[in-house]
Amino acid sequence: MEIKTYKKDSFYSYTLGAFPTIELLKKHKEDALKIFIHSSFDNQEVISLIYQNKGNAEVCLNDKIINKLSTKGNTFVVGVFKKYSSYLDANKDHVVLVNPSDMGNLGTILRSCLGFGMKDIAIIKPGVDIFDPKVVRASMGSIFSLNISYFNSFEDYKNAFPNHKIRTFMLQAKNTLQETIFSKDELTSLVFGNESSGLPLSLLDDNSIIIKHSDEIDSLNLPSSLAIALYEFNKSKI
Repeated sequence: MEIKTYKKDSFYSYTLGAFPTIELLKKHKEDALKIFIHSSFDNQEVISLIYQNKGNAEVCLNDKIINKLSTKGNTFVVGVFKKYSSYLDANKDHVVLVNPSDMGNLGTILRSCLGFGMKDIAIIKPGVDIFDPKVVRASMGSIFSLNISYFNSFEDYKNAFPNHKIRTFMLQAKNTLQETIFSKDELTSLVFGNESSGLPLSLLDDNSIIIKHSDEIDSLNLPSSLAIALYEFNKSKI
């Protein structure tokens, strides 16, 4: 297997760094193909964890491959893994991201979702490639603990999960997040738009929500909005 720089149409991707690589081995051991360790890396605790959890993955020293794949000089471990499919749980709440376009933002969002226990994420195309190494790294390996599925359109998503109540986050909404109460007995989809354009006005309805903030800014960025929303969602669900 020749190791090349990442391409979207490749059947494999990379974890850049020790922590996301260990998360890969803990959560998706069966998909791990190879683990490369830099010759200067001497953290025996991490090395031991890699060997304990490697499964059938080959582990070897290879400074050249690591330097080739990593854009940062502080990368000492790289994992190679097969891309895999996952499916959303129809009986759990969802986060829906409509056309996310920033890899760093998406990785941060995935980490927040896991931190607040939201493990099912829908992405409406077009959207960032979740397996791009930049996304995997920004998620700090959280991606391996989540169910993430792509949908061709928002209508396709709604048709697939008709029992979920759609709550779109929009600046034009009348309901504030701070005053919204969510029911534990109701399946909910928290829907967020693109970083620059948000959601189309056609999605604005009586269930739409705005995160109230001061007039000194025009809006919150997407990762901040989502983290605040998930915190309030968990806190106010009764």
